[in-house]
Amino acid sequence: METPLSTSGNVPPKPGIRPPLSLSGMDFKLLRVFQAVVEAGGFSAAQNELNVGLAAISKQISDLEIRIGMRLCTRGREGFHLTEEGKLVYQAAIELFASVDSFRDRISSAQNELIGDLSIGVIDNTVSDKRSPLVASLRTMHDEAPKVRLRLHASQLDEIERGVVEGRLSVGIVPVYQRREEFDYFELYEERCYAYCGVGHPLFHRDKASFVTYDSQSASASQVEAVAMLILTGRFIGFLPEHYARQLIRDGQLRALRPDFIHLSTPFNLILRHNAPRSPLVKAFAQALGVDLKRMV
Repeated sequence: METPLSTSGNVPPKPGIRPPLSLSGMDFKLLRVFQAVVEAGGFSAAQNELNVGLAAISKQISDLEIRIGMRLCTRGREGFHLTEEGKLVYQAAIELFASVDSFRDRISSAQNELIGDLSIGVIDNTVSDKRSPLVASLRTMHDEAPKVRLRLHASQLDEIERGVVEGRLSVGIVPVYQRREEFDYFELYEERCYAYCGVGHPLFHRDKASFVTYDSQSASASQVEAVAMLILTGRFIGFLPEHYARQLIRDGQLRALRPDFIHLSTPFNLILRHNAPRSPLVKAFAQALGVDLKRMV
């Protein structure tokens, strides 16, 4: 369902001087819907997150556009795209809700009660690593602060870093290959990786074997599972986390190559936006992880 505003491409008329926008409870709701649509990548994709139908989402976005006097996005056969004004409003909405959460956290802290949303970004395919303190920390947070809503997002490294910088994620738990000045880093654990080959690989002719990396000319992969698939073809050798490869070894599909000699260790850190205020929720989660926020690495 498209509205005249969304399809005409015309921004509602703007008077020379508009009075300051006064936000109501409904405006907050509409901005939440808009933020969910942007982060889902479109109206259809946001239906599950918002638990409402396509027509309702379309009407709410149109109501928001009319309310603030800007066309925020285009949607139709060519897909969903933000306008320049939409990008501005999306970033402002992130900052607005971060401020609201900070206010709520401070009031709750004064009442000795934790409440609110804690958004955590974590790299996928790490749940089987017994060194990771994440599952135990989530259990602790749930038991000790049951009114906190835990929002866990599994994604790629660049997406998690972007989410922390933009304020969509409160914290990130990521492998550290190169430090960036936008973040403060806190040690958690190290992930052990070994070189593996799959069934059918010419082990006795290693000079003819190719290595699969996350970016090579012979083969490329962006995630652990994709690397594993290429190794399982029996045509490549590559590195995988030991905890991920364990079951494939048991099933007879993989074999480690000289684990006593060929291995890597990747540090996993808790990352926070550099010099950002530490909310009570973030402090409580860091404590559950066993992290001292006064000791950066």
